[in-house]
Amino acid sequence: MDSPVAADPEPDPASVARAIVLRQLTSSPKSRLQLARKLAERNVPEDVAEAVLDRFEEVRLIDDAEFAQMWVRSRSQSRKLAKGAIRRELADKGIDQDTAEDALGQLSEQAEEQAARDLVARKLRAGVDLSDRAERDKHTRRLASMLARKGYQPSMAFRIVAEVLAEAGTEAGTLD
Repeated sequence: MDSPVAADPEPDPASVARAIVLRQLTSSPKSRLQLARKLAERNVPEDVAEAVLDRFEEVRLIDDAEFAQMWVRSRSQSRKLAKGAIRRELADKGIDQDTAEDALGQLSEQAEEQAARDLVARKLRAGVDLSDRAERDKHTRRLASMLARKGYQPSMAFRIVAEVLAEAGTEAGTLD
C-alpha cells in the first residue's frame, strides 16, 4: 500500500537567507551591502535579511572593517590601484567613508608611487626609441593614461612617467 507523499513545506526564509550568505562568504569575503543586495536578488524579505545579516555581524562572519582592510591590500598589490580607485570600489561595496579611510591608511604615499613606477617600467616596451620626441610623447600619453585608469592623479602620473622614461633613456644612452 502506497502512502501519500507529503509536499515539501515552504522553506523558512531565514534558513534560505543563512544558506545564501554562507554560500556567498565561502566563495570570497563580502561586505554587508553586497550580501544584502544578493539577498534582495533572491527575494528574501528585507526584515529577515536584516536579522540574518545582524546575526552574522554579531558572530563576526561579516566585518566591513576587516573586509575593507583585505580589499585595500589585495587591490593595491594585485592590480596596483591608487587610493582613489580603491576608495571608489569600497564605496560601491557599501563601505562607509571613515572605514574606507582607515583601511586606506595602510598604503603609504611612497608605496603608491612605487607601484606606479613598477607599472610604468613593466609596460615600457624594450627597444622603444626614446630619442624620437614623437615616439616618447606617444608613450608618455599612453603610460599616463594607463595610470589614470588605475586611479592615479594626472600630475603624479605624468611626473612618474617622465622620470621612468628619463631613467630608461639614460640607461639606454638615448636621451641627453
